[in-house]
Amino acid sequence: MAITYTWKVTSVKTKTEGQNQEAVVQTYWTKTGVDEDGHEGTFSGATPFTTVGMPEGQTFIPFAELTEATVLDWIKAVVVGGYEEHVNAQIQKQIDEKHNPVVEAALPWAPPAPTTPAP
Repeated sequence: MAITYTWKVTSVKTKTEGQNQEAVVQTYWTKTGVDEDGHEGTFSGATPFTTVGMPEGQTFIPFAELTEATVLDWIKAVVVGGYEEHVNAQIQKQIDEKHNPVVEAALPWAPPAPTTPAP
C-alpha cells in the first residue's frame, strides 16, 4: 500500500553562537504517513544543529528570515538516508496496527467474569 508522507517542524530552540544571534540549535519535528485507507502513523523526532563549522558555501540565515521549508531541508539532510528507514518503519508499524489491531483476550482457562443483574 502506498503511503503519503508529510513533515512538520513543531518547535525549535535558539541561542547565540559567536556572531549569530538566535541560531537554531535544536529542532523538533514530526513525519506523518497516511495510507490509501486513511490510516495514519506519526513519528516525532529531534535534530540538533550548530552554526559552528557550517558546511562551505552555506551562510547563516537570521531567525526572522527562516521558513519551515528551510528548516525542514536542514532536518531532511540529516534524517534522509539510513535513519529515515527507521522513521518510516515506525510509521508503517502504527498503520499496520490500525489494520490489524492487537486486542486483549480473555484467558480461556479463567472463569467468566461475574455479571450483575440489572435492577
